This record gives sequence, structure tokens and C-alpha cells, in this order.
Amino acid sequence: MKILSFKSGHDGSVAGVDAAGGELLFSYESEKDSFPRYTSVTPDTFIDSGLWFRDLPDVLALSGWSTSGAQHVTTSGAGYFGIGDGSQNVGKRTFFGKVVDYFSSTHERAHIWGAYAMSPFNQGEPCYVLVWEGVLGDFYEIDAQLNLHHLGRVMEAPGQRYSFLYALADPKFPDTARRMRREDPGRLMAACAFGENGSTNPDEQALIDYLLSSEPAAELLCKDKLTGSPFYNIGVDDPRLCHVAVKLSDAIFDRFHAAAEQKLTKGYPLIITGGCGLNCDWNTKWMRSGLFSDVFVPPCTSDSGCAIGTAVDAMRHYTGQAKLTWSVYAGQSFCDDRIDHEGLTMSEQNPRDVAQALMEGQIIGWARGNCEIGPRALGNRSILASPFSAEARLRLNRAKNRADISPVAPSCIEEDVGRHFDSTRPSPHMLYFQKVTDPALKAITHVDGSARVQTVARNQNPMFYDLLTEFRAISGSGVLCNTSLNFRGAGFINKTSDLCHYARSAGLDGFVAGNSFYRFA
Repeated sequence: MKILSFKSGHDGSVAGVDAAGGELLFSYESEKDSFPRYTSVTPDTFIDSGLWFRDLPDVLALSGWSTSGAQHVTTSGAGYFGIGDGSQNVGKRTFFGKVVDYFSSTHERAHIWGAYAMSPFNQGEPCYVLVWEGVLGDFYEIDAQLNLHHLGRVMEAPGQRYSFLYALADPKFPDTARRMRREDPGRLMAACAFGENGSTNPDEQALIDYLLSSEPAAELLCKDKLTGSPFYNIGVDDPRLCHVAVKLSDAIFDRFHAAAEQKLTKGYPLIITGGCGLNCDWNTKWMRSGLFSDVFVPPCTSDSGCAIGTAVDAMRHYTGQAKLTWSVYAGQSFCDDRIDHEGLTMSEQNPRDVAQALMEGQIIGWARGNCEIGPRALGNRSILASPFSAEARLRLNRAKNRADISPVAPSCIEEDVGRHFDSTRPSPHMLYFQKVTDPALKAITHVDGSARVQTVARNQNPMFYDLLTEFRAISGSGVLCNTSLNFRGAGFINKTSDLCHYARSAGLDGFVAGNSFYRFA
């Protein structure tokens, strides 16, 4: 049984699942291949997905969705909310002349089942699930029989309440705007590193109380209602924003932690999903909380993983199975198309040659194999640099058109992580913070001493592991700077021609495309 699943709305994606083997065949996110970030499903994505099917799929699945705003009036498929009766639609549809099974379940369920399927916990092992994102902020339990139990809403729209703070401080955000910018949570996370923790002053506490009140987010998060706030249009570089940001972040986490202490008392593992699962500070706090036997966050924790989730929900409905074998490199395959070789030298890609170039201070684009699923570059669509010089961080941020002080993440050989950071826990998807303990790693050490580490094992990504190993042989350290390979405002680069254009425009020293290593003369 082959299942073809679509996710409507922003972060559009198409996923394929082979239910007979419980295998994720692919997950193609519409923003990848240099399409605009967060884009809906495109004809390109749909056509690419068809390459996996010799015949039409057996099941057509549609992840539920609804319009944004307070009312959620217009729905797609089974809609946005619900896990019980009425939260799924099952029937038959004619698809290109063939009658196929049709399955749709809610966006809420897509988050839950996608994260559950990808987690390392065996089917039948009870788990807790936290779904926190722009709308939902809820705890659930999955029991041994795969029954879902809603354990209560902690907070409506935690992601929106968090990101609104950045919009409030930004003079470029219009007073009358009612739609949050999807990039603002990441910007606020970066600002938190510059904030001072501790007790709140009266102005900070008043704003936090307002943002976390029980009023609906749609009524609260209106900038024109807060023109009298001391934080209104203060500017995104103002230290006051950084200080209140870290305190708001702590207040949101503390609200959820208190609810978990009260309601999640059985010691089950916790699965985290939703856009807030990209907040590495919160993930790290959950992992260190001691409330759970383990914590798992999928690499596509945002809405980009919902096509997978609905495919799994369909598989569970038709077969009773709800676990997948999967790879984080299940995105689009790299297209090594033709380029203009003027000013370029080309050689066969050899990890030692690339490692030597990196050791000499060069900045190298690296594109091999399939795209990563989710937003993190994990060694297949990366820009790489040596980790030792603060100048490397400046060059990377300028190539990416980011502020000079923006953090740059490291990738590290898994068995060496304890040599450089304060944790030996594997972190293959770059979703937790660690403290940097190696003073030589200046390029990847953020202002607060932290880094968002990716650990790399040989069986995870052999070629990237070999590159890190060669760099360790030359430098003594199996760590590299690793930031995403993409045009500003677009998903990962997926063609040699786009990569060549990007490398020229961003000032890279060279790039690896498939099996070829190109350097500018």
C-alpha cells in the first residue's frame, strides 16, 4: 500500500509512505530547490513526488488545514482542530481515473502522529506528546493501544505570543498588521542570548502578564493596542528587547513545565512537535527537566512535517501500524545541471582536499545527495568553514546577509562531542544547545557561550563524517562551522547552476556539487 500525502497552507509538503514496510519514501518541502520560504505546495513539488510511483497511489491523504485568524472558517480536508470523533474523513476519491482510498485528518493529529512515527520509541510504549506552535499549546498521551488522550491546553498560541514581542519592538512592523512574520521567532531566539536573566522590572512584568493572559491571541496581539508600551518600536537592537525576551521565554516555558509537573507524572518519554520545537533553549530545558525517561524532537517538527504525519495517520487507520523507518535526508535529490565554468577550476571531490581548503580559511558550499527534511542544514546542503576564527563567523554571516553577531552552528564528530562541549548526548538534528568548553572554537561560540551542535556519526552521513574526520586529521578538531546553503528568503539550493550563482554572489571560495569540487581561480 502506497500513500501519497499533501500538506496545505504554508510550509507545504508532499510525502510518500510505503505502508507495507512502514517506510518513509520521501518528503518534499515546497520551499526547497530555492523556492520562497514557507511556500505552499507547488506544481514542481507535486510532479517531483510522482517519480516515486510506477502506478497511482493506493491512498490519497490530505493533512487538515484552515484559514488563519480567529475564526478558522474555511477548512481544507478535516480542518485544524480535534483528535476524537469527527477529526478524520475516510472515503473514496477518483484520482486521475483510478478510484483510491481517501483519508484526511486534522492538523492537530498530523503533528502528533508524524512525531510519534519518527520517534525512537517502540509502538506500544506509552508516550506523552507536547504540541506547541502558533495556535496549539497542548499536552497529550498515546497509550499502548494507540489511543490519543488530550491532557489539556496549557496556552493558546504560545508561538504567536512569543514572536509578537519582536514585532512590537520593530519599527518596520506595521501597527495594523494582524499576521505574525514567520521568521520572527528565530530572530527573538537569537536576541535571547544577549539578554540578562533574573527578576523582571515592572515594565517587563506588565508586558509579560499582558502577552500571557488568558485572552485570545487574536485580540491581544495587536500592535496598535500597545503604542503606550515602553517596548513599542524601541528597535530590534535595543538591549531592553534582549532582556525582556529571555524573561518572556522563561515565563512561557515555566507555564508549560508547571503543567507537566502536575499532569505528566508517569515518567513516560516526551515527544515534542510544532514550530516551538525549533526553540533549542526550550528543548534543552525539557531534556534536562528530569520529568521524562527520554525526550525526542523530530527534525521536521514544524508544519513541514505534517504531510508525513497525515500519511502515518492513514497508515495507522488502514494497517494498525504507526511507526516509520526514515532518514533525515528524504528530501529532493540533487540536480547536477550544467554551469558556466568561467573563472572556475574543477576536480573530483576528495574529502582531504576540501578539508585542506577549509583549514586554509576558505568558505565552501557543500551540496551532495538528497535535501534534509526540516529547516536545519545537516551536511547535505551546507556552507562550511573552519571553526577557529571569529573572522570565519563574520564572513559566513555576511555571505548569508545576516547581522555580524548572528550565531553560527557547529557540526562535530559524534564520538568527539565531549571534547568540545558540555554534553555527550547525540544531537543529529541540531535541536539542542550545548555549552562550548573548547576555547579554540571561536567561530561557533555564541555570546552566551552556547552552540547549537549537530553530532555526526558515520552511519548517519558517511561522506560528511569523512570530511570531518579529514579535517580532524589536519587540524586536531573534528568540528566545522555549518550554516544552511540557501538564497536569502528561500529554501535549500538544489541545483549546481543555482549553487554556482550563489557562490559567486555571496563570495564563497568554492563549492562541492555532487562529486565535483569547484574553486574560483
